[in-house]
Amino acid sequence: MALTQLEQTLPPQPTPPNERGYEYDLVIVGGGIIGLTLASALKDSGLSILLIEAKVASAAVAKGQAYAVHQLSALIYQGIGVWDKILPQIAKYCRVRLSDADYPNVVEFTTDDIDTAELGYVAEHQALLQPLQEFVQDCANVTYLCPAEVVNTQYQQDIVAIDIKVADQLQTVKSKLLIAADGARSPIRQAAGIKTSGWKYWQSCIVAFVKPEKPHNNTAYERFWSSGPFAILPLPGNRCRIVWTAPHEEAKALCALDDEQFLTELTRRYGDQMGKLELLGDRFVFQVQLMQSDRYVLPRLALIGDAAHNCHPVGGQGLNLGIRDAAALAQVLQTAHQAGKDIGDIQILKGYERWRKLENLTILGFTDLLDRMFSNNFLPVVLVRRLGLWFLQRVPVLKVFMLKLMIGLKGRTPELAKLSGLNAIPQQLEKSGLG
Repeated sequence: MALTQLEQTLPPQPTPPNERGYEYDLVIVGGGIIGLTLASALKDSGLSILLIEAKVASAAVAKGQAYAVHQLSALIYQGIGVWDKILPQIAKYCRVRLSDADYPNVVEFTTDDIDTAELGYVAEHQALLQPLQEFVQDCANVTYLCPAEVVNTQYQQDIVAIDIKVADQLQTVKSKLLIAADGARSPIRQAAGIKTSGWKYWQSCIVAFVKPEKPHNNTAYERFWSSGPFAILPLPGNRCRIVWTAPHEEAKALCALDDEQFLTELTRRYGDQMGKLELLGDRFVFQVQLMQSDRYVLPRLALIGDAAHNCHPVGGQGLNLGIRDAAALAQVLQTAHQAGKDIGDIQILKGYERWRKLENLTILGFTDLLDRMFSNNFLPVVLVRRLGLWFLQRVPVLKVFMLKLMIGLKGRTPELAKLSGLNAIPQQLEKSGLG
């Protein structure tokens, strides 16, 4: 079904509850990348799924954002069966250059370090979202309501009742499990009374697209300045995505500059390695935060993606953590369903929480440490971090460990990723004990 048709189609009335009192096995609230990934991962599970998205589909696709897509995420999408639709629309990077301001020693990670064809990918929002939207529309077990809004939830012993507003009409569906994939301000999480821990950083993040004069050569850069990390991500068409972190007032002042002034400041941090820069489209600023939900699950409820956690954008970890959440939860639910167990039972859901919560916390801590270590000029810290870069250059084992951590090859691997034959990564998983 075309997206335009999807937006104009009113949802069918739900089928009468079956003998156990529910219409769907699970309802996913949030039809963004993570919610769609979970629905797609469950295409052959035998579970009936309702996917609810509040935004009109074309508006969601038009969101101006771009992400690093790590190797493990690529493997997950390959295992789902949607990677071949995503890959032609995105760029790969084969080299990562890590540096500390104007310190001359640069740590360079290459494909030779882990014997793969590329280290990762960079995708614009629509390059991931649209193929996933099209994929779930071909999943016979998924009903996709868009636009629609959840207005109330009521958790009962055996089911959760969900009031949904569609085209000014209210209807109630019942499900064994509700999944919150509705973002960092998740209304579902808040209504369930799940508290969060964390803080807002002293920094904001400026994002923009640029076109350099010279080829980007599929190289990603992460350069640390005392004001915050500065990343350059390669995109198709010799474009680049800039992710520029700075203290709030500085970030606001930079965004207030006219294009010529902004490009002058950008070039100072960017360097002249790619020649003159051309600014493409608007630039945006958003505040950076770290957040971890106290719980990922309650009876009949599970949180995934930004509804469960947020991290600093350094290293491009955020979206990838959510993709791993979706793959892990899909595996837990499918295993439970095949064993005839209740997928909304808290003991089943705690298996997902044990799998993902500590791994996510590890990455949240890692990104927080990176930002704090490099976003200051305190001399002892400067000496320690530059010594660390020196060791990374000269100790291959440490360098490979750091690279694998950054691209998702440390931690428990979902079965979906093991199904993939993408490049040489499955062999790397086995060698590292993750397979």
